[in-house]
Amino acid sequence: MSSDVIVTVTLNAALHVAYTADDPAPDGITPVSRPRYRAGGRGVTVARVLRAFGHDVLAAGLAGGASGELIIQDLAKSGVPTAFTLIRGESRRLLRFAAPDPGGPALRFGEPGPYITTEELGRFAADYRRLMAGAAAVVLCGSLPDGLPADTYGSLVTYAAEAGVPVILDAGGEELKHAVGHGPDLVVAESGSSEPGPGALGETLVRLGAGAAAVAADGLVRAVTPDGAWTARVARAGGPDPAHPPARGALVAGLVPGQLLGWSWPDRLRHALALAAGGVGAWTAQAGGPEERDRVNLAEYERLLDAVRVEPPDGDPR
Repeated sequence: MSSDVIVTVTLNAALHVAYTADDPAPDGITPVSRPRYRAGGRGVTVARVLRAFGHDVLAAGLAGGASGELIIQDLAKSGVPTAFTLIRGESRRLLRFAAPDPGGPALRFGEPGPYITTEELGRFAADYRRLMAGAAAVVLCGSLPDGLPADTYGSLVTYAAEAGVPVILDAGGEELKHAVGHGPDLVVAESGSSEPGPGALGETLVRLGAGAAAVAADGLVRAVTPDGAWTARVARAGGPDPAHPPARGALVAGLVPGQLLGWSWPDRLRHALALAAGGVGAWTAQAGGPEERDRVNLAEYERLLDAVRVEPPDGDPR
């Protein structure tokens, strides 16, 4: 494996299955179209977006059953190489049923993730350590499936650090609490209404061990480092748009190149937020959720790049 490869890890990969539903038939059965499949999970989105910008990537993680095979096949169609550790359980599916009208409602259903055995975790850990031997960086993304301890990401951060590989961690909850003390180079997180603001959360993450933190909240992104802090938002009439927050997977992907190449934080945030605010579009015919945004729209990206405003701590726009 080339030393320029960015490895993305998705431990709870998902298969997105999209149907178009018609009106119910007289027998009460609602006919649907043939399913369309798409590999999902934030690590998968990160790999696809980085690939679209010409980076060498390798998508790794856990995959199993027929759904796992379809995840791997779909990534291959997108030109994304894979190195998933195979498991006995079935990778989860996210089901979407939409009306033929693009503006119509859609129903979404999510299956639980597979249970991961101790033996499967051991095989993945061995595969992961081999991948670290030739990686330029590793991106750890998303939730953990059943059976994995909350400190799984912490161990993966440590393995990467031992190999001298920079770590970008995208996690929340208990997984983040256990991992941040292991010293990831960059943590990407979200701040909800019941949590501290993005600035306070970012400062806490850096104090606990993160090299830097990028926290999304209410349509903006706050980056906190030991040397300073910056706030980025897309300039819109009336301010940020909480109804359309940055797409998390695209935001993470946008922050990776700057982390590796040493871009200034204003440049990192402009690139990442332009992607997350709409430069990465939905794969479904109808508007999809953030987890489905993995196709780069260069024209929209360039438009948004000019619209992103970055403010340093003193509030003066740059």
